[in-house]
Amino acid sequence: MNNRIFAKSVQVISSTGQNMGVMPIAQALQMAADDGLDLVEINANGAVPITKIMDYGKFKYEQKKRASEARKNQKTIEMKEVWVKPFIEENDLNIKMKKVFEFLADGNKVKIAVMTRGSKKVLARGKDAVPELFARIMEMIGDKGALESKSKPDERTKSIIVAPAK
Repeated sequence: MNNRIFAKSVQVISSTGQNMGVMPIAQALQMAADDGLDLVEINANGAVPITKIMDYGKFKYEQKKRASEARKNQKTIEMKEVWVKPFIEENDLNIKMKKVFEFLADGNKVKIAVMTRGSKKVLARGKDAVPELFARIMEMIGDKGALESKSKPDERTKSIIVAPAK
């Protein structure tokens, strides 16, 4: 910007966007000073650096405002979690699934975890209870969500992660 540009000659773009051509740096700085604006280096990689006459403070302010607006409009996806037991009754599962559908409708991912720790029922009834429950849950979700990942078989807590359908 201004006196920090070390090239001997630069290509100048006026404040209106018109190409003024290649000129010595002193002349470009004088043109910017006459307009009461700054000479800002846009591209220094070429054989002749490209500069533009602009109000640098206003440019930085607008850039900051655009970045703030982009952050404001950005949707953050949260991971919501729902816990179920391996031998959950149908009505209880329907209530849990209502919550899952709300989370998916809001655009959030949902982790559905099954509590199996220390449960003697799970060992007594067999190891098929959790996969059957997950199959039932995925059948209920249908096209409202898509399975993103499953927990590893050796993990203590079994879970699936469901992402909203696109």
